[in-house]
Order: sequence, then C-alpha cells, then structure tokens
Amino acid sequence: VTGVKQFGAALLLAFLLAAGVAAVGGAVDSVPVSGPATFDGRFVFVRLRYADGYSGGGFFYRQDLPWAHDYPRAEQNLMKILDEVTFIDPYLGADGGTILTLDDPALFNYPFAYMSEPGYWTLSEDETIGLRNYLLKGGFLIFDDFHADDHWYNLETQMKKVLPDLRWFQLDASHPVYHSFFDIDSLEYDEVYPGDIPIFFGLFENNDPQDRLVAVANHNNDIGEAWEFSMTGWIPIDLSNEAFKLGVNYIMYAMTH
Repeated sequence: VTGVKQFGAALLLAFLLAAGVAAVGGAVDSVPVSGPATFDGRFVFVRLRYADGYSGGGFFYRQDLPWAHDYPRAEQNLMKILDEVTFIDPYLGADGGTILTLDDPALFNYPFAYMSEPGYWTLSEDETIGLRNYLLKGGFLIFDDFHADDHWYNLETQMKKVLPDLRWFQLDASHPVYHSFFDIDSLEYDEVYPGDIPIFFGLFENNDPQDRLVAVANHNNDIGEAWEFSMTGWIPIDLSNEAFKLGVNYIMYAMTH
C-alpha cells in the first residue's frame, strides 16, 4: 500500500508539472446546472447550490454566486488528477461534475458533495431535511473556502438545523481521512487568508471520533482555489499539490465509508 501511495504522489507531481490550466477566471455571474445526462455509476463531483436565484444568504451579502466560486475549473482539474492517480473512472465532462440543490433526490446517487463559501449559506426547510437525510444515509460533505469567526458562526448555525445533536471536533493528521490514499502527515498549511490559520473540523456520527466522519470543514482555507489555479503561476506547485492530495483523500474516504 505504501508503495502505491508513493507512486501516486510521484505521478501526481509529474502530472501537475506536465499539465496546465489555460484559463484564469473571475467572479461567476451565472452557472448552468449540468453534468452527465443520466446517472451511470461513475464517480461524479457534486457541487451544492444554495440561495438559488439570488446572491447572498446566511448573515452576509455579495455580488456573485458564492456557491459557484472556482467553478468549473476546480472540479475539472481535480477530476483529471483523480483519473490519473486512482483506478476510479470519474466523469470528465467540460463542466467538471454536476450541480445539485440540497433537496434534490438525485443527491442520494453520489457519495461525495462539496460546498463553497458556507459563510453565505442559508437553508430552507426542505433543504434542511434533504441534507440531513443525505448525511445520515452515508453521504460525505466538504465545506471549503471560508474564514474568520463570522463565517464559521454561519456554518455552525446552518448545520445545527441539519444535525442539531452533533458538534464539531478539530481534526488532526492522524485521522484516517488523511491516509485514505495519500499519507498526509501534517495539517499545518500556509495562511490563505492573512492572519487566519487553516484549521480542519469534522462532524462524526454519534459525536464519536471513532465513528464515520460525515462532514469536514476546511476553515480558513480554500483548496478549491488551488485546484482552479494550479499551474497558472498564481499558486506555488507545492500548495496545489497538497490541495489535490486533500481532495483525492476526501473522495477516497467517501467512496470507502
């Protein structure tokens, strides 16, 4: 297993050095709901859409669509890496994956979901029920691209509606999610937001860190940004490399738990 992981790490670095991303993006004004026409059993990256039809939600307001930040290049690039370093046969469409609301029954077809900028997130009653059922029935959710106490407070507030009995635990590198494919031995990452140290939190079934991990919050971090801008020269290769490792590990954990 160690040999496979070492080979995978070397292949990942080689692929990143060989591949580039031509486009450099800005704010997303509108995003089509796309993805594969029908579910065919392949792994598909699911991005969660919230506050449908308007900007903002939660306790804050902004001009673009926060749930669509880094779309679609972040998932395009991560799926290319996943295809290169694992035997998973992911969906590799130009849209990078699919976009679903939290109350969409199709969400139950997919073991992994990703939410960007949960500091702007708010929930309807139907979305609350949908996300609760998804997580309790085996779904795995990543929260990314948010920072500071106010955005954390919004995430906590929304998740208290979904799973009111669960509390967040700070994760360290010993947790199996950080060894599900690559061995990630440290979670000490450079600051993405000046003055805010990246911290990783998890929600566990039964509030037991030995039970299944149902959600991870990459607080004070933005690994989607590193996926999106890998090899543009904006982000150092070592930082993109680490972000891809986190993404692959999260997916492998979702697929095996």
